[in-house]
Amino acid sequence: MYIKSIINSDFLLNNKYVKMLYHDFAKNQPIIDYHCHLPPDELANDRTFENMTNLWIDGDHYKWRAMRSLGVEEKYITGKSSDKDKFDKWAYTVPYTLRNPLFHWTHLELKRYFNVDVNFSPDTASEIYNHCNTLLQQPDYSARELVRKMNVKVVCTTDDPIDDLSHHIKLKKSDYQVQVLPTFRPDNLINIDKIDFTDYLDTLSKICGVKIIDLESLKEAIKSRVDYFQEHGCKVSDHGLPHAYAVDYSEKEVNLILKNRLKENPVSKDDTLKYKSAILFYLATLYDEKNWVMQLHLGPIRDTNKALLEKIGINAGVDSIGDYQQAEQLASFLNKLNNNGSLPKTVLYNSNPADNETFATMAGNFSGEHIKCKVQYGASWWFLDQKDGITKQIDALSNIGLLSCALGMLTDSRSFLSFPRHEYYRRVLCNILGNDMKNGELPNDINWIGKLVQDVCYTNASEYFGFPDLVKKVAIT
Repeated sequence: MYIKSIINSDFLLNNKYVKMLYHDFAKNQPIIDYHCHLPPDELANDRTFENMTNLWIDGDHYKWRAMRSLGVEEKYITGKSSDKDKFDKWAYTVPYTLRNPLFHWTHLELKRYFNVDVNFSPDTASEIYNHCNTLLQQPDYSARELVRKMNVKVVCTTDDPIDDLSHHIKLKKSDYQVQVLPTFRPDNLINIDKIDFTDYLDTLSKICGVKIIDLESLKEAIKSRVDYFQEHGCKVSDHGLPHAYAVDYSEKEVNLILKNRLKENPVSKDDTLKYKSAILFYLATLYDEKNWVMQLHLGPIRDTNKALLEKIGINAGVDSIGDYQQAEQLASFLNKLNNNGSLPKTVLYNSNPADNETFATMAGNFSGEHIKCKVQYGASWWFLDQKDGITKQIDALSNIGLLSCALGMLTDSRSFLSFPRHEYYRRVLCNILGNDMKNGELPNDINWIGKLVQDVCYTNASEYFGFPDLVKKVAIT
């Protein structure tokens, strides 16, 4: 006898107030996924998936980490084993993921996309594999349709400045109902200490038609790419950094540092920080000119297992939470922009939970008239996007800032099945507010608190990122 799935209509909802908030105000809100890593080419070409392993396991480093932790051989993770064998190894792993968010996500995804109502385990693996594979052959299980099924209105992908955005152009010319917009992710422009930095600038030079020989020409090339992204609908930038960069520098110093690096010479640690500080500041001023939102994802240590990285390549699932000092340089960076009149709307994300209150207080230091929370403390990210992490992020924001202005959740995922993470966040949010109502810590005003829920789930992001037309078009229940 199969064990029934834990996913039901009241999953995570534990009293009448919580259930009313979720079912009447949160459940049917559309999704704006303003930061993800979905492949634009797979959306543009409307990829179809041969089987569940291709769709669900390939490329998912969350699952890979869990399987490796259980001692599963790499051949069943990223190796050459059959797709069915890989799926079976994931089924073997899932029962061991209790209290890891993967257990909840796995069953949410099976329920929402494939209406699977049984617990996922080796006992049910073959039946689920066959059932889901049959559905994947249907037209409404292509890449585009998997996104549309979840009531998604906007997807912001993550794109390098040298990308030609041809896939976004193709999507815009199609009749696809979901807006798929590029996000400007210029980490490769900033990382002067990377071994392939000069090769990257050579490519940028050819694309822009600007010979990059110094700081002035580099800035010209960067601006041309920002202009190009703007022309193709970009409203958001993103940076994945260990910490913000805000050391003192002069333009003359940075020019010499760059010219030295262009000669393939190494740069010192101090010079690296000066260059990174200068380019990050320049980029932020461009974002402000374009009225873009700047996202700063700060704090991880990436690619720690070099042996595995060399074996299978980047995004291997061997990253960790870092313990960098964040506050001083982040405050200096934002303050310099603010003093210059060039601080764009900014969303701050921390990977280390020890920084929750630091980031929440930092966001409140810089405001703008007629802008709700110009600098935002962003949703729980990466290792923190689970029930406990979401709760702590909401608590930190509530205690220090305004939860009512929050931007809701994002997937930060490469998977087309990841959109139930928005539902997961919404259930946790409603659980927090509903329990406060039950305990008499919030008023019994279901309509007002319900409006707050709607705003956090959808409306705030629509307004903050510049999608006011969506608010008018979508009926809010």
